[in-house]
Amino acid sequence: MPERRTKKEILNRLSYLEGHCRAIKRMVDEEAYCIDIIHQIEAVEAALKKVKERILENHLATCVMTAVRGKNERQREKVINELMEVFKKNERN
Repeated sequence: MPERRTKKEILNRLSYLEGHCRAIKRMVDEEAYCIDIIHQIEAVEAALKKVKERILENHLATCVMTAVRGKNERQREKVINELMEVFKKNERN
């Protein structure tokens, strides 16, 4: 669970993304120049990447650190396996 400041930051970024996606939809509806639409989509992709990085950073600092410092070996293995799956998925994309 993100800390309050992190959660607020993530929610703000997601609100920004919602607005940006609505703008892209409007551009398509108004038949804007294709390259302009593509540039807006790239901006959304970059913003989503930042949100993902911030959530991962928070996860590492909270859930992973707690599991690594704890005595529960299964929990440690679980968080390490989850991280490995995330990294493997990113490599495929």
